[in-house]
Amino acid sequence: MKLVILEKNEKTPIYLQIVDQIKKCIFSGSIADGYRLPSERSLAKELGVHRNTVTKAYNELKAEDLIESHQGKSYRVSFRQKYEDGLENEKRKDVNWEALMYIEDKEFTTDFDELYARGFDKKIISFAGGVAAREAYPIEEIADMFERVLKDEKNKTYFYTPFQGEPQLRNEIASYMAAKGIEASPSNVQIFAENNQSLDFILDLILKPGDRVITGEAMSADIYRTIRLAGGEVINIPGDDSGIICDNLEVIIQKYNPKLIYVDSSFNNPRGTILPVERRQMILNMSYKYRIPIIEDDEGSELYYDIEPIPSLKSMDRGNNVIYMYSFSLTMIPGTGISFVIADNRLINQLQNMVSLRIANPNWASQMVMLEYMKSGLFHKRLQEFRDICRRKRDLMCLRLDKLVDQYGLDYRKPEGGVFLWVRLPSRINARVLLKHTQKMGMTFMPGYLFFSSKSIGKNYLRLNYSYPTMDEIHRGMDIFEKAIAQVLE
Repeated sequence: MKLVILEKNEKTPIYLQIVDQIKKCIFSGSIADGYRLPSERSLAKELGVHRNTVTKAYNELKAEDLIESHQGKSYRVSFRQKYEDGLENEKRKDVNWEALMYIEDKEFTTDFDELYARGFDKKIISFAGGVAAREAYPIEEIADMFERVLKDEKNKTYFYTPFQGEPQLRNEIASYMAAKGIEASPSNVQIFAENNQSLDFILDLILKPGDRVITGEAMSADIYRTIRLAGGEVINIPGDDSGIICDNLEVIIQKYNPKLIYVDSSFNNPRGTILPVERRQMILNMSYKYRIPIIEDDEGSELYYDIEPIPSLKSMDRGNNVIYMYSFSLTMIPGTGISFVIADNRLINQLQNMVSLRIANPNWASQMVMLEYMKSGLFHKRLQEFRDICRRKRDLMCLRLDKLVDQYGLDYRKPEGGVFLWVRLPSRINARVLLKHTQKMGMTFMPGYLFFSSKSIGKNYLRLNYSYPTMDEIHRGMDIFEKAIAQVLE
């Protein structure tokens, strides 16, 4: 067996070629422990190199504890012996998974996920979720669409869709966006499963460790986590009843030099606020001046009740600075809906490349059903039903809260759309303490601290979701809420 074959035209130094090839032989087991390597002189002669080159290679292998020398003359493989001595008597050691994984703010992450998951426990009344109204799910219609899609002979490439997304669906989305004032061709559209996935891909593509992202506060816990997992640093700007406060935006940009601005523009999670046109324009102006991309999350924009729709940042963008994200999760059965990104072609091309590396088989069935749902006109028909149902639920929850405002001094603002109510408790009530009481009685909500980057803020705030529970559950859940407040104040 020839131990080393040199490629003298390679850029890799000769001694490293020797190291790499001997190392491969050791790791593969083709030369065993105790195997005697050729002497420095003989290997140098065989390879036609200077002896010092072989000496350098052997010293490198010795430094890695792969070989050992005897009396300075012979070299033997010693890879396994050193580590196997006494191994039979070693006590089994399990992997320390907690230490192995990097989870920033573990308690924060666990609290949020556990509360969200409890919303699907039939024994629990959940105001902690954030999904579509169950009563409006078009179950039979969607089932019929799945059947038609699977049986349609025109679908020759069963279960396969291009990495950018089904072309017909992208074309339908481009038409839908045109009605919302957004000019986009199908080539500007990238399909994803949900907005969290969209954001994850965008941040991985753009951010480097330590890059800063401006967001408004309070903000969805998922956004904080996704930015941090991508290596970014969150720069929070306080918000009010109209969303992110822009008065000092330029000074903050100059101070922190952010890579991105993230804006949840319509019926924000958790406040339920909608960003006024004037503030949208201020953010766009800063984007143009400092060449900072804006990520606009517009998921809640179709669930408006008391106002006419406000133009999205993307529709107002006269450049190409806004990366637009939209999801059908609030207006379609969760798990069967999709989301999409509209952006500059160069960004979309790179997102498509990332999808090809990470998702071998994009969800063909959901995309085809969504295509049928939109083409048939059912999407727009059902959209009004979703609005009507959510409006009635919002009104009921607000009616129940109004009583507590007078009785206990709660404060909230009735949202003009979306699916969330943001409630400020009296300062003497901690939302986490209140949650323990409601959970014992069978109701959950999201405590406010989960929506702030610092856990010391938001202790007397909470978020209530009204889209998922039924009208009866809202009544019973608010009964529990009222009893729990009374218990805490006793």
